[in-house]
Amino acid sequence: MTEQLPLIRAIAFFDGQNLFHSAKQAFGYTWPNFNPKALAERVCADHGWQLQQTRFYTGVPDAADKPFWNHFWIAKAGQMGREGVYVFTRPLRYRNKVVRLPDGTEHSFLDGDEKGIDVRISLDVIRLALKREFDVAILFCRDQDLTEVADEIRLIAKEQNRWIKVASAFPHSPAFRVRGIDKTDWIKLDRQLYDQCLDKRDYRPKPTP
Repeated sequence: MTEQLPLIRAIAFFDGQNLFHSAKQAFGYTWPNFNPKALAERVCADHGWQLQQTRFYTGVPDAADKPFWNHFWIAKAGQMGREGVYVFTRPLRYRNKVVRLPDGTEHSFLDGDEKGIDVRISLDVIRLALKREFDVAILFCRDQDLTEVADEIRLIAKEQNRWIKVASAFPHSPAFRVRGIDKTDWIKLDRQLYDQCLDKRDYRPKPTP
């Protein structure tokens, strides 16, 4: 009689803006062309985990500040929701920032301020761990602010007397060799894997006739 391996349940937590900027630096993509559900399914399949949920978190700019990206993220979030992905959005505010260049001149630019996304992810990871809803939390993100979450999960695992893993999944290329979140297992997403999980839909606003 073949011994049945224990079921390892996983939940994927995506920081949409963080993943977008990492993929841009690693692979040169200039828009968020990833399919979170496909990426989560692929990573789980490669590791023998059973995906329980895919959760996506992102800041969305106001239509008055960035109409293109407001339309894009609202349309993409709507499609993900129809596919069963849990989607959490928060306003992404753009503010003018000024930096001084080496030649002494000043440069002004709009910078997106994404408040609260890492906090929301942290709270949800801890809440779902306390409810024993996963054995593996996959954070599609490199935000070191989430390092403390890994510490909390270790404490929860000890209190619940069970095994829990926290992994950090992120784009990685020869030109973009970076670290994952400290105190987590790192899952490096190469170009081949990433390209097999693209979202082929076009969420850009249609031109006005």
